[in-house]
Amino acid sequence: MFFGKKINRVIDVKKAEERFRKEREELPLEKKDRTAMILAALVVFVPVFIVVILVFLLVFYLFFFRFF
Repeated sequence: MFFGKKINRVIDVKKAEERFRKEREELPLEKKDRTAMILAALVVFVPVFIVVILVFLLVFYLFFFRFF
């Protein structure tokens, strides 16, 4: 089957979660992994938040302060 592993993972969720939990216990985080994950999340999400805030500010400006 072309996507056999993925289909089995969806069908048998408990078995897949159990296997994931076992693999996770066998491979603990290293010393700086948590810091690296936090920095990676900041690099990904902060620019998106800035763009969203700028869009909201632009819309706010166009609706309320354009004619002053």
